[in-house]
Amino acid sequence: MFAVMKTGGKQYKVQAGDVLRVEKLAADAGETVQFNEVLILGGDNVTVGAPLVSGAAVQATVIDQIKGDKVISFVKRRRKHGSQRTRGHRQQLTLLRVTEILASGAEGTGVKAATGAASAPKAAPAAAAPKAAAAGDDLTQITGVGPAAAKKLNEAGITTFAQLAAVDPESFDAVKVKPEWVEQAKTLA
Repeated sequence: MFAVMKTGGKQYKVQAGDVLRVEKLAADAGETVQFNEVLILGGDNVTVGAPLVSGAAVQATVIDQIKGDKVISFVKRRRKHGSQRTRGHRQQLTLLRVTEILASGAEGTGVKAATGAASAPKAAPAAAAPKAAAAGDDLTQITGVGPAAAKKLNEAGITTFAQLAAVDPESFDAVKVKPEWVEQAKTLA
């Protein structure tokens, strides 16, 4: 039995026991991952998905995280004295061994789905969401206050129009506050 699966923007024809080099996945060596994007299942009878075969999956074990061969890009422009550039690149790859091809029942296996390294979940954006919810008024509604000035005001502890209206422009040292901002904040508060 074979399958055509998709990962990292590329398609691979695989069988049980094959060793693949795919775009880097967010998994450590020894982990089992599952690819749910199966386009074709083959064997005695061929099943073509529209666009995916429902319930089908390919399970693989991560062997190692490796780097691909070095690719050198050399650019030389004629008639431009000394205009040449050399850059090298080594792609981050994951080495996999295909262990099993599932024709159905992929949802109930309990194996983690394979995700790319760029799409791996991060903790920082989740922590920033409550902070944004706790923020006060949108200070950029005041004429002359842009995103950078609003950020400086927030860092100085001014998050609402009422707080900005209570500021004395001459004596406030943390951020340069214009008298027009205070007047507009009074009307908006």
